[in-house]
Amino acid sequence: MSVNSLPACRWGHLRSLPRLGMLALALAVSGNSFGQERNDDLQTIDVAGTDQQLRAPKGVQVEKVASLDSPRMISIGLDGEMFIGSRSGSIYRSVPPYDQATSLAEIGDLPNSVIQRGNHLYVATTTALMRADYQAGASLAADDFEEVAKLPGGDGHNTRTLTTGPDGRIYLSLGIQGNCSDQFIGEGYDFADRRGGIMVLDESGDSPQWRPYATGLRNPVGLAWNHEGVLFATNNGPDHWGYELPREVVVRTEEGSFHGMPWFQWVAGEYRRDDCVGSEPPQSADVIPPPVATLPARSAPLGLAFLPKGNGLALDAIVAVHGSSATQPDGRVSGDPATRRKPRIVGITFDEQGQGQVSELLSGFQNEQGRRWARPAGIAFAPDGALYFTSDRGEGGLYRVTFDGEPVGADTTLDESVQSDE
Repeated sequence: MSVNSLPACRWGHLRSLPRLGMLALALAVSGNSFGQERNDDLQTIDVAGTDQQLRAPKGVQVEKVASLDSPRMISIGLDGEMFIGSRSGSIYRSVPPYDQATSLAEIGDLPNSVIQRGNHLYVATTTALMRADYQAGASLAADDFEEVAKLPGGDGHNTRTLTTGPDGRIYLSLGIQGNCSDQFIGEGYDFADRRGGIMVLDESGDSPQWRPYATGLRNPVGLAWNHEGVLFATNNGPDHWGYELPREVVVRTEEGSFHGMPWFQWVAGEYRRDDCVGSEPPQSADVIPPPVATLPARSAPLGLAFLPKGNGLALDAIVAVHGSSATQPDGRVSGDPATRRKPRIVGITFDEQGQGQVSELLSGFQNEQGRRWARPAGIAFAPDGALYFTSDRGEGGLYRVTFDGEPVGADTTLDESVQSDE
């Protein structure tokens, strides 16, 4: 199964790096069967720019490159500029060589995700998709942004993630408000309740309108396209099943796909009815595709990125796992903090059937007492070939990951098809 790298960028002729051979072997053997993980072959490393340490495979280096206030999703613009949303109301920008990041604009309302399409910058807040005219290096203010299309607002899962598809359209994910909110992106639901999945912006008419793309996702946060142009998403499961169930999932979506929630949960290899919501499911369980990978319950997977082609690593995708406050034995927050689900970064390797094996890449964000110094949120590969992730808690900021001292791939060439804003 081949994979893609960035929604906003088509990677060109990326090269395999021989020096990554031993690291690739270490990552290959760290995977296990579907739904299981191993943590072997990790060593302790210093995180440059901090007083912290992490556990990582041999050859991996991590450094903090910028301190930011609650940064979230990362995207790459047309000229290699990096855009970062936040929970603080700011949107940030970093330019090659990505050694610092600065505030581009302060717009408020949880601008979780920022993308560039053509000569416009798009921001997803809780209540609207916003747009501003933009050229590389330009300065922006809140007044430069205009509303493109309203979004279902409200509390609960109030972040929105954006991506541009291979078709040039804008896709957006949003979660339902709670564990069992009777909300669905489809007919029969008021606009305010059209939540829980991925929507696509239809710009063919006089005014842009949101259309359903993939539904039945409680809180999809990370979005990424593979090399075949298929959209994948991370999804956060409910809290009311406790500490062990149901496992968090990564799903492969397609137009019209239904993924079950809140009516069905993936448990022990099958979808089971969740009686927390009494309404009739919009579709039956037998049409729901199985997840392509799973993580322990209450892990809170957020950012998702596919590796560039020819990367030399035995991984296809990487997920930023935020961790949660769930504690043993029943998932309540009042238990021993040492048992909280840990923040970490994991890799996924897909087999020929498209099923993913999960392996640990970076851990050690949480100590043995349950105290956390960082919590990964957004994640992306930049044109310099390095992996970047954000932490929105603790030592908040932008971090760079390199492999055996080398980039995974280095080609800043962009496909002209994604440069159009038509």
